[in-house]
Amino acid sequence: MANRHLSRSVVLQTLFEQDIRQCSIEKCNEVLKRNAAEFAPAAGDFPFMEELLRGTLARKVDLDLVIEKAAPEWPLSRIAPVDRNVLRLGLFELLFSDREMVPAKVAINEAIELAKSFGGENSGRFVNGVLGAVYKELGEPGRDEVSKKKKEVPYEEMPQERLVGAVVYTRQGNDVYLALVHDIFGHWTLSKGKLTPEETPEAGVVRKIKEEIGLNVTPDMRLGENEYVASDPATGKKRKHVIYFLAHSPFTEVALAKKGGLDDAKWFRLKDALELNFYEDMLPVITKAVQQLTSKPSSKP
Repeated sequence: MANRHLSRSVVLQTLFEQDIRQCSIEKCNEVLKRNAAEFAPAAGDFPFMEELLRGTLARKVDLDLVIEKAAPEWPLSRIAPVDRNVLRLGLFELLFSDREMVPAKVAINEAIELAKSFGGENSGRFVNGVLGAVYKELGEPGRDEVSKKKKEVPYEEMPQERLVGAVVYTRQGNDVYLALVHDIFGHWTLSKGKLTPEETPEAGVVRKIKEEIGLNVTPDMRLGENEYVASDPATGKKRKHVIYFLAHSPFTEVALAKKGGLDDAKWFRLKDALELNFYEDMLPVITKAVQQLTSKPSSKP
């Protein structure tokens, strides 16, 4: 039931928005419909999403109390919003779902995967620790169940998807600006996308930046490469290999395309950009770009 993972991702996004904006239950239902239509139009499991969202919100006070008892050294206000809502979602399934439909181990594993996909570097371990503590308090239900999941595919045998991305910059007088995109989970990051089989990485990054944020870029140099594992609801785990460039652009208006996962894009002065909330794996790429941009003057626009 691969679509269930996608459905949980949509519910997590909705819970995150509710947590940040403090919207009403009625408004949350509208947000869920919008998110489902945008990010999971083919999931075909909207009743499951509605039930999961409604149940998690209805039990929010109880779930927060459980989190506070399981992680007393981490007040709710100190837990990152993504991690906080992954825990609420995972705990609701662990504590209140029908175990015939959602075994305890499935609830925990799904929450860990969501944390790894949408949280920070340590989110998976943190969620695993909290839910694991609650699981032990429950007497470890289903501990002796024989797993029917397929054998884990070795990393080397996973299909690979090639992507390209860029640190896009421009110069205005003595100032350097970076064009960044903002995702629905509160991080500023780099514009990137899939590379087609017939494209060179240089041609691909020019196309993707134009499609995603409307800028005409010229690649200057390769900054490096990064590879990570992502779970695709339809095909399972795959290796995503990203080639990052440093690319310059005219200082024109950034126009974010309507696509899943991103909600903003803008130019930042370099010194201001360094204070933003980035994913951990983006920091080495951005650091190298900053070193290149500040090491010597450039005549590029």
